[in-house]
Amino acid sequence: MKNSTRIAVVFFLFLLISSCKQHQEARRPISQASGSFMKKSIARNKKLVSTEESQIQNLIKSNPNVVYLASKKGYWYSYVTRNTTDTLTPKKGDVAFFDYEIKDLKGTIFYSELELRPQTYYVDKQNIMMGLRDGIKLMRKNEKVTFLFPSNMAYGYHGDDKKIGTNQPIICTVTLRDFKSEVVYKKESQLKVSTPTVAPPIKKEAPALSKPQDTLTPQN
Repeated sequence: MKNSTRIAVVFFLFLLISSCKQHQEARRPISQASGSFMKKSIARNKKLVSTEESQIQNLIKSNPNVVYLASKKGYWYSYVTRNTTDTLTPKKGDVAFFDYEIKDLKGTIFYSELELRPQTYYVDKQNIMMGLRDGIKLMRKNEKVTFLFPSNMAYGYHGDDKKIGTNQPIICTVTLRDFKSEVVYKKESQLKVSTPTVAPPIKKEAPALSKPQDTLTPQN
């Protein structure tokens, strides 16, 4: 009887282990992706970057009187208006106020400054194009800078789903009007809300003077 019980227990454990093993094997992926797709994708991206960089370099060479600087992030920029007096630039925790326009490398305007103004940007806390996110932190107050962004620093593969298409390098001209800390900006905003606007007093027009009636001259 004891042997039968032991055999039954062993058989039960065997079934339990087999069931667990089959259950675990069922979770394995049917096929594992090879590295060939990733290699092809990397090769395509490298070719795209190389092509766009060549286009940008041709644009720079076609404007020999304009000095373009290469950034560490893979874009180029040139000063239209430079502020050599101030030293501060926007940083995380600041609010930047700027205007900008976007063109393709041939100069065709996608969005004019008038269409896009005004811009209020919480530095490093809002989702804007990668190039502008980095480039605006290079600028001083009242500077105007032209940026040449390859597509990976602009709107990427998807574009903006409106005027800017897929893999589109762009020219972005930015004017940094001002920037200040978030604390100061919030205080100023609260002050504007709490301070009532006093309407100018309404001027009452004086009644028109009627000509006095002559009661002394006898009437015929």
